Amino acid sequence: MKNEYEQKREKMVEGLVRRGYIESSSVEEAMKKVPRHEFVPPRVKDSAYIDSPQPIGEGQTISAPHMVAMMVEKLDIGEGQKVLEVGAGRGYHAAVIGELVGEKGIVYSVEFIETLARSAQKSLTECGYQNVRVIHGDGSSGHQKKAPYDRISVACGASKIPAPMIKQLKVGGKILIPIGSQFFQKLVRATKMDEYDIKKENLGGVRFVPLRGEYGF
Repeated sequence: MKNEYEQKREKMVEGLVRRGYIESSSVEEAMKKVPRHEFVPPRVKDSAYIDSPQPIGEGQTISAPHMVAMMVEKLDIGEGQKVLEVGAGRGYHAAVIGELVGEKGIVYSVEFIETLARSAQKSLTECGYQNVRVIHGDGSSGHQKKAPYDRISVACGASKIPAPMIKQLKVGGKILIPIGSQFFQKLVRATKMDEYDIKKENLGGVRFVPLRGEYGF
């Protein structure tokens, strides 16, 4: 028999499928597997499966489930890929990506705030995600040490795509990043066509916390 959190998670995912945010069976299965309540502070565990952002401390939030679903769908993440995530928060989004890349893939998730980075790695480890590594550092400049990447997912708003991220992306790879002001952005998907050219697509308006660091606000 499913426990209360499992029942809530299944209902949340069914709602996201019904509303069109989840389009593929791979994303549906990934989001059914990740225990979102393990990636939020204890005080908001009971709200973990409500489709809205939740506070995770340090003035940051965990994205609403529909936004996570939309981002992983639009980034077209596949098994065996190497993915860079910028803005780990407490690790939920990275866990969903970890499910999608599978055991043969790897996720490197960079978090600017040390306390959140520690919390994210603790939750990911306790939940069994051995293919996700959390790095405390300035994610605005990507993570050159493990480049190049098949995909880059940025969960913070920037004024433009940081040049280091473009450089660290494989040719044919994709980056998804909110571009705009500190308060409102448009979600941009860019495909690296060759070493010098990227093709951008506007996927609509979003609102994320600002990207911090050398290439952030």
